[in-house]
Amino acid sequence: MDLENIKTIIVIGAGTMGKGITQLSAMAGYDTILYDIDTIRLGKALETITKNIDGGIKRNKIKAEDKAAILGRIRTSTDSFELKGEVIIEAIIENAEIKIDLFKKLATFNYTDTIFATNTSSIPITRIAANIPNPGRVVGMHFFNPAHIMKLVEVISGEATDPKIAQTTFDLAVKLGKKAVMAKDSPGFIVNRVARNFYVESLNTLEEQVADFETIDALMENNGFRMGPFRLMDLIGINTNFAVTKSMYNSFFQPPKFRPSRIQQQKVHAGHWGKKTGKGFYDYEVG
Repeated sequence: MDLENIKTIIVIGAGTMGKGITQLSAMAGYDTILYDIDTIRLGKALETITKNIDGGIKRNKIKAEDKAAILGRIRTSTDSFELKGEVIIEAIIENAEIKIDLFKKLATFNYTDTIFATNTSSIPITRIAANIPNPGRVVGMHFFNPAHIMKLVEVISGEATDPKIAQTTFDLAVKLGKKAVMAKDSPGFIVNRVARNFYVESLNTLEEQVADFETIDALMENNGFRMGPFRLMDLIGINTNFAVTKSMYNSFFQPPKFRPSRIQQQKVHAGHWGKKTGKGFYDYEVG
């Protein structure tokens, strides 16, 4: 699959990442299908995309006359049989078995060279691709939250990933306006492996009552970080951050430096996932 052959991009999952990727795709000129089983979530995703575009217009990042065309390229769907195209980007729950099952189903009716891109934060691409027909088309395409703003995209090749597929995915990320980097298929890839220490050590400091989370955030922000670790976890989603930490902890055979935090686990169990739920380490307005 070459870049010039890509006409339609299908995004699976209308959550935080999926709606951001959908917006990017439509802004880059691609007809885009956003799929989810939840019609309410699809409606909210379109509302958020519209709001983001309006914000871009106010900041002179998007031309007002382009708004209708961008939104016109987006179509939502709850019909899984519409998920046939040149590129499919999944942005669903961070669970290997669910992702594998999804790609297996898609493989039964898609083109043999359809690019299956996963937005996983930490699950090995090799593991996802292992039981998928034509595993060479499976590639990691890891965006960062908020996807319509953050510039970086990691393009990850598994053991079976066709180098041409990886290059096309890299080129696609660039066309979407991103700074793309190639990464090897190692747990956490580049960013999440480096960032674990930022989060885990901050949580350890909180667990040991060395300082409260507001103080730790203030300290990091006053030393040059745009956001402290707890404010950033709230933005990303505490549940997502916790899932990535658990995945890396197990993938590296449970080294102490990646041990998940009991405080973070308690937040997840309480449903305090950050900005998207209105409460995390901080409190937020939802709506």
